[in-house]
Order: sequence, then C-alpha cells, then structure tokens
Amino acid sequence: MKILIIRLSSIGDIILTTPVIRCTRAAYPDAEIHFLTKKSFVSLVEHNPHLNAIKPYEKALEKELVQQLQSESYDLVIDLHKNVRTRRLIKTLNTKSISYNKENIRKWLFVNFKIDLLPDVHIVDRYFASLKRVNILNDGNGIDFFYSPNFQLDLSDYSLVKNEYTVITVGGTYFTKQIPESTLLSLFKRLNGNIILVGAGNADATKAERLTKSTTNKRVYNLCNQLSIEQSAYLIENAKSIITSDTGMMHIAAAFDTPIEAVWGNTHPSFGMYAYRPQQSNITNHSVQLNCNPCSKLGSDKCPRGHFNCMHMQNVEQIVKN
Repeated sequence: MKILIIRLSSIGDIILTTPVIRCTRAAYPDAEIHFLTKKSFVSLVEHNPHLNAIKPYEKALEKELVQQLQSESYDLVIDLHKNVRTRRLIKTLNTKSISYNKENIRKWLFVNFKIDLLPDVHIVDRYFASLKRVNILNDGNGIDFFYSPNFQLDLSDYSLVKNEYTVITVGGTYFTKQIPESTLLSLFKRLNGNIILVGAGNADATKAERLTKSTTNKRVYNLCNQLSIEQSAYLIENAKSIITSDTGMMHIAAAFDTPIEAVWGNTHPSFGMYAYRPQQSNITNHSVQLNCNPCSKLGSDKCPRGHFNCMHMQNVEQIVKN
C-alpha cells in the first residue's frame, strides 16, 4: 500500500501532523508513506522515521510534481491542508482521498459576529475523526519532533545550564500574533534567571536587539536569527519554561515536557490550534476577553481597532506566576 499525506505549510501546522504520520505507520506498518510539503519546510519532516519519502512542493514546478505523483499510483491520499490547490492536485491523482472538517463557517461566525459555536476539539482530533474509517486511530502520544541523526548542541556554548533559563519567542507570522515590546519588557523585569529570545528573520532580530538595549535586565540574551529550527527546539526542550505567542515554536514545545505559557492575541484557542498535549499538562493559555476578539482566524498586519488590547492588556504577573 502507498499513502500520501499532504500539509504544505507552515511550521506549526506541519508539526501538528506528526501524530497522524505516526499513527498511519502504526495502522499500516508495511505501507510506503510519503509526505508532500513546501520545499522550505522539508526539514521539519525529513528525519521522521515513519516516512519513506518527502515530496517537496514548488509552485513553479507544479506540473512536474503532478507527473511525479501520478507515477507513484497512491492507494490513499490524506489531505491535511484542504485548500483549492490541494483539492486540484488530488483530483489529478484519481485515487481515494480523505480530508477533515475545517469548521470554516463556525470560525467565520466567531470572527465576524463573536458567535462561538466551535466544538471544543483540537484540530489533531478533527484529523483523526476523519481517519477512523481507514482505521487510523489516535494513540494519545501527542506531538513528535525528530532531530537529525548527528545533531548536537552544547548549551555551555551559550553560557546556559539546563532548566535554568526561560525561552521567549519575539515574533510571529502576523503582527497581531506577536507579543508587543512593552509586554516583553514587563516580562523581563519580573522573570528570574536567564532569558533567551528566539525568532527567525531580520525583523525578529531587529526587534530583539531593540529589546535588549531597552531593558536593564542583563540576563536577556538575543539568539534571534542565529539558530536553526533544531537548535531552537533543543533550547526549548531544555528550558525551564517557554513564553510564546501563537507560533510554530509553541507547537514544537508541545513535543516536550517544557511548561508552556501561551499568550494569545487576535487569534483564539477555540479555533482548535492551541498547543497539543493530550493530557494538557503544563500548558496555560493567556487571553484577554474583549468584544472585538478574535478579529481574524489567521492574523493581521495591524490591529483593526488600533488599540491591540488583546496583547497590551495581558496579565504579565499571571504569566510569570505560572
């Protein structure tokens, strides 16, 4: 049997597919399991021992990719992305496929009219609800993160000691998901021990540089845009805790036992995309109840109301207390 699992992007969403990958292997131990994702995210799954092959997606080479996928003659396609692009792609494969309920109508009602009819079900559990008919069942073991075979990172190179530092994510895909600088500076004043700032890209690095210059806390270290995803994951795995907004790092942290303080801005845990640990141990979601929240199911480049109170009104004392 040959199975293709699809999730094109992004970091957190791909991490959330790892229980499905593992349980598909458990259900079909002799199957050949392939995973289709954007080329830029291949590193997130390339060391997963439950996969036989990774299929990199590039829009410019979509025609060639379709031909390659058609030649594989898949018996089953599991679409965990479910958009126009993946539906079109699956149609060309002319084989059995399974998707899941994205709850888009209920999300739209929540965002636009603040009518919350969403089921209290994580997206991972929605995946499995659709997969029961092919005997792929949730084993309850949560998220996986696999390091490359030769990976190593000496924490002493960064003057760190295991479990003696807090990781804070400074960025996010959208502005309205990011913890604002004023809130981060308040956290710096209240946290004990070393604080490690992580993030990717020049914008995160610039923000972190401003923060380190603005704080009097000399135990704040900026490692933004200096680490690979693996290195960031290892720092998180060995941290005392992580304080993060709705980011890919939040979902990676769920693979470990590290306590997670998740700070929610314009998005909302009710969408079912919170950090996934089946027992929900050591996870605290911090959100501000406002009549304008949530204002988007994904995020925005600015607060539509201009005040960004979903972040500015966060209870910093409570975040640190946990």
